[in-house]
Amino acid sequence: MITTDFAPGSPCWLDLGTPDVRAAAAFYGAVLGWDFESMGAEGDVEGGMFRKDGKVVAGLGTLTEEGARSAWMIYYRVDDEDAATRAVESGGGTVRVAPTDLDEWGRMAQYSDPLGGQFAVWQPGTSKGVELVDQPGSLCWTELYTSDATAAKEFYGGVFGWQFGDMEMPGGGGTYHLITPAGLPEERMHGGLMELGKEDLASAGGHPYWHPVFAVADCDAAVAAATGNGGSVQMGPEDAEGVGRLAICLDPWNADFVVLTPPAS
Repeated sequence: MITTDFAPGSPCWLDLGTPDVRAAAAFYGAVLGWDFESMGAEGDVEGGMFRKDGKVVAGLGTLTEEGARSAWMIYYRVDDEDAATRAVESGGGTVRVAPTDLDEWGRMAQYSDPLGGQFAVWQPGTSKGVELVDQPGSLCWTELYTSDATAAKEFYGGVFGWQFGDMEMPGGGGTYHLITPAGLPEERMHGGLMELGKEDLASAGGHPYWHPVFAVADCDAAVAAATGNGGSVQMGPEDAEGVGRLAICLDPWNADFVVLTPPAS
């Protein structure tokens, strides 16, 4: 489970780069019940925060990188961003955005793993991260689809010290690798990674990619809201034993995310 104490190596923030901030705010508001709060001057909608029940759940900004696809970026907590950068580089990854101070709020950096999967880190200052997790309308899991699970485990284990546990998928669907922050028990698992063929990574140009999983009270209703507001569905809704009812969705600009209704306790 994801919590807001943000142990090192755990997801603590996420934001979406999109070509149309105003329309994206409306889309996610319809699907996840989010409210958008612009951080710019009056009438400026280049970026801001999503809130659920008054609590910050994600960020939103204009996609500025030339040639980049609209996508969610997931940030993982680190205590020393410079050390994380050295670990990324020594593990064969690349620095996309060098460690940057964001006033008193903290420091951020963005990277690509050796296979091309993009991710980010956050060294907190006054801002620790999102304020709501593991509840309907908030982040509850993170997931990497990669072309080489063994290489990904080696790289991310070196950067974050993650612990991995393997779970066989039903019906011979392959192995799912569960991720837990260093030194924490299995109930603190925050994500997973899975090896897929190049054809299954087509939405990211054949490269690995991370995506967020959002908890929702009603998966089918969330999917209906997504498709009714210009989005589409890659998979589902379907039931996964022990996991819940889920669907992989695309927003109108093809940024992927998952909606999940956990099983009743």
